[in-house]
Amino acid sequence: MQTNQKPMPVGIEDFRKLVKEGYYFIDKTGFIKGYIDAQVQVTLITRPRRFGKTLTLSMLRYFFDVEKAEENRELFRGLVIEQAGERYMKEQGSRPVVFFTLKDIRMDTWKDELEKMALGLSKLYRNYLFLLESTKLTEVDREAFRAIWEKRGSLSEMEEAVANLCHMLELHYGRPPVLLLDEYDAPILAAWEKGYYNECIGFMRNFLGAALKTNPSLGFAVLTGVARISKESIFSGLNNLEVCSVLSDRYDDAFGFTQEEVNTLMMDSGVEDRLTELKQWYDGYRFGSAELYNPWSVINFVQNGCKFQPYWLNVSGNSILRVLLENVDEDRRKELEGLMQGVPVEATIDEGGIYTDIRESSNALYMMLLTTGYLKAVEAYWDPLGQELPCCKLLIPNLEIRIVYQREILGWLATRSDSIQLRNMLRAMVSGDAATFQNRLQKLLAGIVSYHDAARNPENFYHGMLLGFSVLMSREYRVASNRESGYGRFDIAFFPFRENVPGVILELKAAKTEDELEAKAKDALQQIEEKEYSAEFSRQGVKNIWKYGIAFQGKKVWLEGGA
Repeated sequence: MQTNQKPMPVGIEDFRKLVKEGYYFIDKTGFIKGYIDAQVQVTLITRPRRFGKTLTLSMLRYFFDVEKAEENRELFRGLVIEQAGERYMKEQGSRPVVFFTLKDIRMDTWKDELEKMALGLSKLYRNYLFLLESTKLTEVDREAFRAIWEKRGSLSEMEEAVANLCHMLELHYGRPPVLLLDEYDAPILAAWEKGYYNECIGFMRNFLGAALKTNPSLGFAVLTGVARISKESIFSGLNNLEVCSVLSDRYDDAFGFTQEEVNTLMMDSGVEDRLTELKQWYDGYRFGSAELYNPWSVINFVQNGCKFQPYWLNVSGNSILRVLLENVDEDRRKELEGLMQGVPVEATIDEGGIYTDIRESSNALYMMLLTTGYLKAVEAYWDPLGQELPCCKLLIPNLEIRIVYQREILGWLATRSDSIQLRNMLRAMVSGDAATFQNRLQKLLAGIVSYHDAARNPENFYHGMLLGFSVLMSREYRVASNRESGYGRFDIAFFPFRENVPGVILELKAAKTEDELEAKAKDALQQIEEKEYSAEFSRQGVKNIWKYGIAFQGKKVWLEGGA
């Protein structure tokens, strides 16, 4: 029987609303004390979605904001931060605050992304229209303000918009403001997913650089996000940055519920007898040295009549995860399946990875699974051989995530099993690994080709099959079929988009009997050389080419060439 009559704050991200409208809430204002004690100018905090990042920034906003300072002071009456003493409470209401969330700036094209950013900045400026009447601002300042507010600012003016707003607020109040940037990485993730990463990362580098690095009007800043974007790609030259990730001890219990906090919540709700099951379902996250419950899942559990079910469904990073999952090999697949059985995985975690390099990173998959909340680090240590990155022992945190992991990670792997096999085969092909190429092609033929299909027009059938497979390489290669080159027409060719990447030529033959396979494959490879099919590659500046002669007979294949 529930005794707590206060509603659970499901979806509430405004601290004033949380307190004033009587929602049940767990006092996390000790975070403010820790932040004041730390005296760090720029802090980046990364946590999975739905762990209270936006609500925490909202709490900071109402604490520091000079506007309505006396009214906001009542929000903290009797809370941990007030109990900490006057040393801390004298900071309450002491500064102007700029709070800007980027979580909704996630569009399909760079043009739409810029328009959404312009709209967001306009709404931000709308909160400070009083500055247009300030006697401390010059007419140049007012015109710069109007340009952003009226959404007619240039790209450069948008990049400087937050820095300029800080400057104007400092002029008006005589104190540099607090800058709070929520979900700073949301636009960058959208850009990576939709194919305009380079444009976005250039904008965000200048946008954040102006606000955080070269901004003399910055008091201090807090950023939140899911992932840390590499310092080299976006935070270049920012020496005043402290990153508090899921592996950091600072603020480790500020996001998520501790065991003590959950005990109190369950007693207040009259369901303390469900604590053991609750721990199995929603506990087990580990940030720094703290073990925590997922706050979103716990409050939804109480709000929904204490029904145990998965409430946390991840909405971030799935595109990156899918790209990484497409490229897993058999060993990595076994590791992912072993996690469901409680078998830990040890991996090197580079939290500052660059999105453009993520396909080349062997441990990027585990880094993303950790930072997005699918896995926890039960142990983190430094490699005794002197490696510069931490090694982590990773496990699934609890029963809820086990269900979500089964559905989203292993389920997606299962549905994409053929695609993964195809990609592994094609990776072997473009790397010159002829033995693996033949072996994986043979396995695919055994599973998807019938003798009846192959007998109709065998050479055309196999040509169409391989051409269909090649679609999976379309991001990295221009695929051409039956084109003139040298003294004839090649069957299939892969022209790389990037420099210094080998091209590929495939010449196909159909054998009448299995005994003819080897000879036919050798004939096909010889044809590539004799007819100089590599001429078109040379014309396009491709210096290295893998050449394959491939012979088919029913479900059998023979391959010559490669390395």
